[in-house]
Amino acid sequence: MDAIKLSKISIYHYIRLVIRSVAFLVLLYYYIFYKIRDGIDIYTLFNTNRIAFYIIFFMFIGEMILRFFPSSIESPGCQKQFAKNYAKTGKTDIDIQDNNGVVLVALVWIGLNCVFGACYMFGWFDDGLMILLSSLYSVCDLICILFFCPFQSWILRNKCCCTCRIYNWDYAMMFTPLFFINKWYGWVLLVIAFILMVKWEIIFYYHPERFSESTNGYLGCANCKEKLCRHKTQLNSLWKKVAVYTQNKIKKLKF
Repeated sequence: MDAIKLSKISIYHYIRLVIRSVAFLVLLYYYIFYKIRDGIDIYTLFNTNRIAFYIIFFMFIGEMILRFFPSSIESPGCQKQFAKNYAKTGKTDIDIQDNNGVVLVALVWIGLNCVFGACYMFGWFDDGLMILLSSLYSVCDLICILFFCPFQSWILRNKCCCTCRIYNWDYAMMFTPLFFINKWYGWVLLVIAFILMVKWEIIFYYHPERFSESTNGYLGCANCKEKLCRHKTQLNSLWKKVAVYTQNKIKKLKF
């Protein structure tokens, strides 16, 4: 089997995926064994386990602050907003394929979370479940980048994450459930995420040429440093080889 080659940016994605997955599993453990069994909510556990709480809290704060500045370890998808990453192609025809799907994505996301919000308002969900939901979103965010994104495949139809129109919406979408729980840490995360998204939209309004592959050579495949498409192709090829190898082993065992 061929080794899967990862770019520096992809490695950064995988590191975050592992950390976020561990954070989610820890929160899930706390919820199951403390909330359900002993009736102790996650917020109380945060107060008694402040180190774990602050590690998770400042991890996300740090990730969002990093997005406000040019970075070599971040995806071109969020870095295309910066003037230093605008490479003129000489074309003036701005073509952003996924722009028409933006409103639909927003409506779908708001509608979905209104359902969860209603469950919270009626008392069917508690603070712990809303925090768990937000943590699950954070894991799904990296899964969308590395493996499969339903928004890309079913609504936006964009080429890849590099050209994604809503890349910097991710943190605002991730922390949406925290809007309902009325806790200070949720509001801090939401405010920073919202500022990040508004800044993105303002830059898009004034400099749409930076977001179009036809006018910004930085987004072209030849200049891509992330190489996620290559990684996904290699990964799919690996899974196929694993499936064939497994089938052959099963056949040998039968005979």
